[in-house]
Amino acid sequence: MATIIDKVKSTKSERWWNQYRKEAIVGWLFLAPEAIGIITLAIFPLLFSLFLSFTDWNLIGGFKEMNMIGFGNFERMLDDSKFWKGLKNNLFFTSVTVPVGLIIAMIMAVLVHTKVYAKGLFKILFFIPYICSTVAIAAVWAALYHPSSGPINQFLMGIGFDHPPKWLVDSEYAIVSIMVIAIWQALGYQMIIFLAGLTQISEDIYESARIDGASGLQQFWSITVPMLAPTTLFLTITTVIGSFKVFDLIKFLTDGGPNDASTVLVYRIYEEGFINFNMGYASAMSWVLFLLVIAVSSVTWIIQARGKRT
Repeated sequence: MATIIDKVKSTKSERWWNQYRKEAIVGWLFLAPEAIGIITLAIFPLLFSLFLSFTDWNLIGGFKEMNMIGFGNFERMLDDSKFWKGLKNNLFFTSVTVPVGLIIAMIMAVLVHTKVYAKGLFKILFFIPYICSTVAIAAVWAALYHPSSGPINQFLMGIGFDHPPKWLVDSEYAIVSIMVIAIWQALGYQMIIFLAGLTQISEDIYESARIDGASGLQQFWSITVPMLAPTTLFLTITTVIGSFKVFDLIKFLTDGGPNDASTVLVYRIYEEGFINFNMGYASAMSWVLFLLVIAVSSVTWIIQARGKRT
């Protein structure tokens, strides 16, 4: 009798510890390092920053100086003129760089796709600025924008402008100068993505349009633009997110100046967190930025989805 019971228990144990469970455990073991990394480097910092946004923690004072203040940091933003200046600059930066950059990239992608030989060479040339160090690019443009000896102002003075803009040191042109660099730097990446989308459009569609007498411009508006809608949506969302994260160009070229003319939200967060060491207030602004990016991306997605239905 005991032997029969032992056999039944052994059979049940073998059924539970089957090949499927063995493979599942092996799979989880392979996933464990990635899961631990995500929890340690993404989820925990995200939740910790949310906790810090409700405190007045100063980085120098250590954890013993941390005090809960509720929504005090968020209320402080309402009276922070530099925060609102950074938000205004960010919205202006995004509203110009995203559409202008995408329009230029789409037009150039179409030209390279249809009118240019040695397409691979042009793809590499346009993509180089995107993969180069932003600091190196900023250094080059700082020389180009030099008020007196820079090539840009030298050219403007050569064609009759006696007093060309001072660009990075002029509060009226500082943010615009950085926007030009941002558009130029991202142009190669956006163009490559558009070129990938163009390869998915059948030439038969263009051939039928030409037979029906459609001009090149009509083909662009009626075929290319609608067929590239998914690609445009992807680039719009990623470019919007990137535009709200702009920091390195501003830090290197203007340091938020002159007179906060080029201050954006990420620079304001850096200023509070790593110059004033007010981590609580910096975390609160980070969450406002996070929610703002989600809201703008969601609106873009909804508008695009409604456009498809109509």
